[in-house]
Order: sequence, then C-alpha cells, then structure tokens
Amino acid sequence: MRSIYIFLLLLCCSPLLITAQQTGEEEQKPVDKPERPAFESNFLIDNPTDILYNKNSLEVVFQHRFGTIGGGDNDLAGIWAPANIRIGVSYTPFNWLQLGYGITKFERLQDINWKVAILRQTRSGSVPINLTYYGNGAVNMKKKENFALRQDRYSFFHQLIVSRRFNPNFSMQIAPSISHYNLVPEGMPNDIFAVAFGMRHKISPGTAIMMEYSLPVTSFGENTARTNVTDFDAALNPVPGFSVGMEFVTSNHAFQIYMSTYNGIVPQANYFKNQNSFLDGLPDILIGFTITRVYNF
Repeated sequence: MRSIYIFLLLLCCSPLLITAQQTGEEEQKPVDKPERPAFESNFLIDNPTDILYNKNSLEVVFQHRFGTIGGGDNDLAGIWAPANIRIGVSYTPFNWLQLGYGITKFERLQDINWKVAILRQTRSGSVPINLTYYGNGAVNMKKKENFALRQDRYSFFHQLIVSRRFNPNFSMQIAPSISHYNLVPEGMPNDIFAVAFGMRHKISPGTAIMMEYSLPVTSFGENTARTNVTDFDAALNPVPGFSVGMEFVTSNHAFQIYMSTYNGIVPQANYFKNQNSFLDGLPDILIGFTITRVYNF
C-alpha cells in the first residue's frame, strides 16, 4: 500500500515539477554577445584604437612618415626629405591583453606597450561602449653623453580609449591621455594632458575614411619659435594635430595612407613636441602610411 501511496503522490505532483522546469528554462536568457570591433587595426592614424585581436595573435606593423610636403626645395612633396619610421610587433596572450615592442627612427626610441580591454560593447546594448586602456614606456637610445642621468632617457604614455560602433559602417572614439617625459626644457611641465577625437566610416566592405583631431590641454607660456619633433630645446606649447586618410583592409592585412601634421609616431613625442599646424597649409603637412599584418596561431 505504501508504494501505491507514493506513486499517487508523485503523479499528483508531476504537473508542478514540469511547470517549475519550464519556468526555469524560460528564465535562462541567451548569451549577450560582444559587438563586432569598432575598428579593424591597432592604429587610427596617430592614436591607438580599442581593438584587441583574438588570443595568440601576432601583429607586425610598419609606420612611415615622409617629410612635410612644403618643407623644402626639391623634396618631391616630402618624399626625399628625412623620414620617420617605426617597426613594431604586438602579441595577444589573452583576449583582454596585448603586449608590444617597437623601434622608431627619430630619437632612436625603443618602446614597450600594452593594451587592456576593460569593457566591451554588446550587441544588445546592455554595455553601450568599449573602454580600453593603452600605455607605453619609451627609452631614447642616443649616446650617453646626451643625458646627465640614465632616467633622463625615459618617457611614458597612458590613454583611456572610449569607443562605440554605431552601425556596421560608422565608429568613433574619444581618448583622454597623459604624456610624461622625465627630462624637459626649463619652463615646460613633465606631464601634458590631451584628448583625441577619431572617426572611421566604411564606404565599401574593405575601404574606409578616417579622421583624427588630437588636442593638448596643458598650456605653459607663449610660443616664440618653431621647432621639430627631433629637437627638444625650447619650452613651446604643443600644437594640436590633425590627420585624415583612407584605410584598406583584408582578413589579415590593413593598409592606411593619410595626410597628417604629426611625424613623431610614438604618441608622447607628438603630444609634447608637435609644432606643425594644419592651418598653415602644405609646409606643415606630411604624407604617411601604415601597414599591418596579423598572424593567428
């Protein structure tokens, strides 16, 4: 009899168990997937972007800036003038972390850099933005007689990148930053705050228009003379940078060609030392290009 009672009790409770199971299944929400990347390469002309490649990806980058278009006689739009070059690599050991190393011609810089994903925009909109931290440390490798102390060689850069992919074709980012040099001319602060605004608009599946405006916020005195990014002898207010160009991408390559007022390549060199102004026209504008190749392991 006891077995019959247990059987009848289970039979009566079975609708409740089924209803509870169905309710639990209904409460399980689908996974909120990350939005597709807002950008397709590590650099938006002058500033880094929010992108981090998949785990175990290696990127090789070649950045080249010719001389200014109107900088001298017989320079062929700056192509025959002294050019700045940076060659770098970056590796993604985790989906949220990127580590890199680069060598730059001007100032004989060697830099290590890192990028950390803090927030990622989701397709549902529950997280509306990407938030990424980028930083680097650079050392000037000129001869030791150029420096009184070893630490005078060092400079640093920190930036928070706030970006959003508004639709499949249009993305924007705003990136406040701080640049630091251990050794600066008298009258110049060791730290400069700045903010960069950038956008990218696709005009075809593999082609996009890019634009950037980089604005130093820190001000200190009056500019009385002009200088070049390779010179650092006068405490001059840095001039905002402006860049516009085109990007052509495939699954593993990106090629950018642009006009810019920056020729420092490493961000802190641009923010501290730029004296080229887009408003002054061709004498202060240079042609540049960036090539990247990504390897997946």
